[in-house]
Amino acid sequence: MYKEIAITQFSKMLENLVSIMDKGAQLADAKKFDMDVLLQARLAPDQFNFTRQVQITCDMAKFCAARLAGKEAPTHADTEKTIGELKTRIQSVITYLSTFQDKDFDGAAERKITQARWEAQYLNGHDYFIQHAIPNFYFHLTTAYAILRHNGVDVGKKDFLGTLPFKK
Repeated sequence: MYKEIAITQFSKMLENLVSIMDKGAQLADAKKFDMDVLLQARLAPDQFNFTRQVQITCDMAKFCAARLAGKEAPTHADTEKTIGELKTRIQSVITYLSTFQDKDFDGAAERKITQARWEAQYLNGHDYFIQHAIPNFYFHLTTAYAILRHNGVDVGKKDFLGTLPFKK
């Protein structure tokens, strides 16, 4: 279960995010406005902008996999300023996720997961995965999608979900 979601599904959703971002760039080009308008857009004044939402989505994916596997995640400096730089970051996370094998998640359910802001408290791997990592990944991904949609980018549920493995 961990690999199917933390690796396969998160990677797919990050690829969908790149496609959605491409539609944002196409809109900016067609309407002749600076893409930075979308990168700096936010849904509410006290909410992170699009760029930060993408950065956090990437962080949630890489940290989820790393923490569940007991590994160190790569660092990113959070200095992306362009859509190209954000796409490079997404691709680096997808590449990182592709290095994980099923065996990397042996013992993940019982692994103690902590973060500095949790003030010496921890979650076991299963609870971290189900109650923290998955909801946070989708929260920031959905918010990034919603920022673009709110700003006129022609995206819908099919863009968010991407291709589905239909059977006949």
